[in-house]
Amino acid sequence: MLNWKKIDTVLLDMDGTLLDLNFDNHFWNEFVPQKYAENNGLSVAEAKQLLAPRFKALEGKLEWYCLDYWSQTLDLDIAGLKLEIAGLISVLPHVTEFLDAVKSSPRQLLLVTNAHRDSLRLKMDKTSLNVFFDQIICSHDFGMAKEQQGFWRTLQERHVFEKQRTLLVDDSLAVLNAAKEFGIGHLISISKPDSRAEKRTITQFPAIEDFRELMPIR
Repeated sequence: MLNWKKIDTVLLDMDGTLLDLNFDNHFWNEFVPQKYAENNGLSVAEAKQLLAPRFKALEGKLEWYCLDYWSQTLDLDIAGLKLEIAGLISVLPHVTEFLDAVKSSPRQLLLVTNAHRDSLRLKMDKTSLNVFFDQIICSHDFGMAKEQQGFWRTLQERHVFEKQRTLLVDDSLAVLNAAKEFGIGHLISISKPDSRAEKRTITQFPAIEDFRELMPIR
């Protein structure tokens, strides 16, 4: 699928790419509505009905990924709630083998995530994947989500890389489309970001179910 001789920089998303998206899907679709219902005297069904359009309206925007925003908006300790179910955080199959192979190669390896710093810290504490990366970039540090062109311009200014010799692996089609518009040369999607959901059919980009499909790396 890839000619590794044409790749100098590897950019990897976190949630749904390296980590099982089941944690985040369960958190936002089930656990947060449950806690919101308890705090506001609602049924869980009523809470879901109220929250779903609020979540949908902010998809792809930095606020959607901001734990501080949702803590204030919903009057919930979102970071604390994530810690309560942190046992669900898990690494997707064959991720560590892939990371070890890239790290052992001469390539630059960057984690590029929309996750809030508190969420990022919790997940790195649980998985220790941070040890593989040359740099970890959080979109909140730029004030722009990965879906925005400004994010990619700022990323290239701060972490020099050649667009056409860069690989991005991400489960978000919106992010991949933004990276394509920016000019990233190699783009790969994830067909099964949530281990408990059905495999997705993706036609816009090459897609892998797990990282064995991108091995070996030379």
